[in-house]
Amino acid sequence: MFMVSLKFSDGKSRAAELMDGHKAWIKQGFDDGVFLMTGSLVPGLGGAVLAHNTSREALEDRVNADPFVAEDVVRAEIVEIEASQTDARLDFLCA
Repeated sequence: MFMVSLKFSDGKSRAAELMDGHKAWIKQGFDDGVFLMTGSLVPGLGGAVLAHNTSREALEDRVNADPFVAEDVVRAEIVEIEASQTDARLDFLCA
């Protein structure tokens, strides 16, 4: 499993113009079965994605295709998590 942090950069002012492309990128991640959750970093620091069912290399390619990343609206950091214990509802993450 991976946690992707998308922290706003100095290009934050371009977020509104690139939002439709960013939302399409998020939708594609869910449609492909890779994204488990997306949300905001509070207070207004950027966003985060939980991802699984992918390799680090494939996720790096996917993240780099996000218009927010490509246009330096956010800076991405990917952290890999090897789940060892979960609530029963998330047992698939330990498989």
